[in-house]
Amino acid sequence: MSKMVQALLSGIFITFLLDFFLFLGIFQNYIRVHEIDLYYNILFADNQSVVLFLLFSTILGYLALYQNTKLALVVIGLLSILSLSTLITPIGKSVGEALLMKKGVTLRTARFSYSGDILYDGRTTVNFYDYKFDKIINLEKNKIIGEY
Repeated sequence: MSKMVQALLSGIFITFLLDFFLFLGIFQNYIRVHEIDLYYNILFADNQSVVLFLLFSTILGYLALYQNTKLALVVIGLLSILSLSTLITPIGKSVGEALLMKKGVTLRTARFSYSGDILYDGRTTVNFYDYKFDKIINLEKNKIIGEY
């Protein structure tokens, strides 16, 4: 039993480090570039997938403790390189766009209709790039009537 717990805790630690650098690259190269008012902690917490985190934790913990050392080093090393690659500006920006951006959306409020891209859908606001105004608009979620 203790080896299973040790494997799970090791996997959680490894996965946490990989996630940290993945979201750090997105934060530096996507969130800051678009000047979105958001803290790293909120980005990290709101965009975690618990299922994926536990799946990777289990697999990586098992590999680290029970499998061939070379296989574990190759897998964890490759995942580390992929995670750290988001610190490179074009890669971090494209990963941020793939995970956070919704393109070609029209949002309606009581008075206006906006057409553009959702840059980040936060807890209380939506950061929206409007094509017509060619600028980023922050819309409060409770004032958005519909999306189409």
